[in-house]
Amino acid sequence: MKNYELVLHRVEADLAAGRLRIGGRLPGERALAEQLGISRPSVREAVRVLEAMGVVRTATGSGPEAGAVIVAEPVSPLTAVLRLHLATNHLPMGDVVQTRLLLESWAAREAAGRALETGELKVAEELLDRMDDSELSPEQFHVLDAEFHVALSGLAGNVLIAAVMTSLRSAIHGYVLAAVPNLPDWEGTAVGLRAEHRAILAAVRGGEPERAAELLTAHIQGFYQAAQLAPFGGAGPAEAEDHRRSDDQVE
Repeated sequence: MKNYELVLHRVEADLAAGRLRIGGRLPGERALAEQLGISRPSVREAVRVLEAMGVVRTATGSGPEAGAVIVAEPVSPLTAVLRLHLATNHLPMGDVVQTRLLLESWAAREAAGRALETGELKVAEELLDRMDDSELSPEQFHVLDAEFHVALSGLAGNVLIAAVMTSLRSAIHGYVLAAVPNLPDWEGTAVGLRAEHRAILAAVRGGEPERAAELLTAHIQGFYQAAQLAPFGGAGPAEAEDHRRSDDQVE
């Protein structure tokens, strides 16, 4: 393990144990170096990593604002890291869709099983109302669509699921928007998507876990199939055709 990783593990352990909280201050550079038996440059390197991740804010000097202060819960930097990973790697579309099915169906089931307050549904309901605007372009519609799915997943009450879904938002929006030209009737599709969204939210509001999960799964798979997207696993039409030809030759 590299020296600076010792500092990261120490901060992680202190956060998990409640010894550090938002607004709390990390021990001084010299103190951390002595406690962990590493050099001060290694401590500085670790603090720079934490600052880049958005976990701490640093300020020089000797006043009350000096030093490294915890400014974010671990979920915030996790979301940033996942978004960067998605931006720098071309993840197979099928993998993104499968992940959505796993996470969102679970989240819908959990959300419907909770005793939700009316106010908790407000964000999702407002997004659906905004999607009712017939003048929305496909891009505007799908920005709201992705936001709705993130909001719906957040109703499950699991902060990690919410963080992952927030990170997947741009990937979801990207592949969905790219699929619009494949749809024979965008207006008709939009009408159907609106109805499906309303039905899913109604099942969540009505406390119907299995129905909410089933409707959401059918919603995602239905769009996927209607847009003639690649089969699960990431192979596109050309690759699928190549596989069929290979199978024919083998036979």
